Amino acid sequence: MAKRRTLVPPSLADINRVEEEFRRETSLARPTMAPIAAVAAEAAAAADPRPTHERLAAARDHADANAWREAQGQGLVMLELPIDGIDADALVRDRSAIGAEEMEELKLSIAKNGLRLPIEVFTLPGGGYGLLSGYRRLMAVRALKALSGDPRHDRIRAVLRDPETMGGPIAAMVEENEVRAGLSQYERGRIAVLAVQQGAFANVEAAVDALFPVASKAKRSKIRSFALVFEELGDMLAFPEQLREKDGLRLAAALRDGAEGRLRESLALHSPASAAEEAVHLDKALAALVEKPADPSRGGRPKREPTARHILPSGLVIEAHEEAKGWSIRIGGATADRDLVLRGLRDMAQLLERA
Repeated sequence: MAKRRTLVPPSLADINRVEEEFRRETSLARPTMAPIAAVAAEAAAAADPRPTHERLAAARDHADANAWREAQGQGLVMLELPIDGIDADALVRDRSAIGAEEMEELKLSIAKNGLRLPIEVFTLPGGGYGLLSGYRRLMAVRALKALSGDPRHDRIRAVLRDPETMGGPIAAMVEENEVRAGLSQYERGRIAVLAVQQGAFANVEAAVDALFPVASKAKRSKIRSFALVFEELGDMLAFPEQLREKDGLRLAAALRDGAEGRLRESLALHSPASAAEEAVHLDKALAALVEKPADPSRGGRPKREPTARHILPSGLVIEAHEEAKGWSIRIGGATADRDLVLRGLRDMAQLLERA
């Protein structure tokens, strides 16, 4: 005969545990739905309950908004910006001086005919706009506003640009000025040095290559020479923007030969009243840079004077020395490079062959 078991009623904890296990085993991640019901639900969600004419108008508005954004990004949209809301010093300017006479002519033209050419701006990370190009135009409008108080000069027409698509803000500024009105060689060298000082480039060589990518090798060499003049003598020159190219190249050649101290001493003794007067003084200062005779007490081989020496307007220096076994020719100066020397040797070989 089987032994009877005594039944004990479950406790509340046992009941809760059983119910919890039952819910875990029978619950679904999501309610089941027949395939046709799912398709119907998706179609209902995608359906636009608005009337047809309202949906067409919304589609046109969407297309117009996309076209507006695209045109604005391409610089095809003209803005009217408050003159006080533009940071004119957001970039170091490539033009180092503004002529008073030119500025006066520009102010008179804007006052009479309005601003014909808009300025170019870019958005600043903290809000507002930075000036990309049109520094003189912005300064002229601000001067007119301060002079007359005319509300017409409260705002200025501007085009919004994205400088990153143009190689960076400094490169975009330089490119615009190169196209609109060519910079002087000194201004080109100056902006290259300032771009390096601001950390935009590692050195002047890289800055010149990036800011003037379409310039020839010879032109970039000249810009680097004027960059050296700006670095070493920029604070001593009264009219650097009007420095003649041949004078700038001669100064750069002298600086490379270690004449910085003597040039600074010479420039400090004069205060020229005009660019022409400064050019005359520079000629005298460069002419005074003669080689000091060697000191016999220091020993060593005495330095021989060249038999012939020519200094070309480009800054190129050609020297010929007569030696026991023949002649030696030395080519130096700011514009001397490997390609130029090799071409010169080929031409000389042809000339001697004909002779």
